[in-house]
Amino acid sequence: MKEGRDANGEANQQFVDLNSMKFYVASSFKNVDSVRYVTEQLIRKGFIYTYDWTRGKEISTIEQLMEIGHQEKNAVFAADFIIVMLPAGKGSHIELGIAIGQAKKIYLYSPNEDVYNMDITSSFYHLEEIDLFIGSIDELIEYVSGRSK
Repeated sequence: MKEGRDANGEANQQFVDLNSMKFYVASSFKNVDSVRYVTEQLIRKGFIYTYDWTRGKEISTIEQLMEIGHQEKNAVFAADFIIVMLPAGKGSHIELGIAIGQAKKIYLYSPNEDVYNMDITSSFYHLEEIDLFIGSIDELIEYVSGRSK
């Protein structure tokens, strides 16, 4: 592996190809372990992660919250594609909206068929530009890496 730099300019031994596509993963704090797993696997495959919100520290001020908002917004802007992992939080849905507005490639991951439940689904999940994937996380990783290179 070659030494590369992540989106924050920090040295990282895991990057293989500096010309790889950049990605962002949106989800809720309930899914932190899954988000980290997906991120680590895609980095190993040579993708570049634009921002790791899962490593954030405790937030106690509006100024800190605003800074995180800027970082997350910029990460979506910088990404070639995003993955939204359901169930997702309110911030993830805003990030989804930003990605739709920026015409980004969007993968929407659901571990089950709940995405078709009319009581909990969103109209935005079913837009033509959304690539909906239902299955295991490992299957998601293979699916995304096969379509995003």
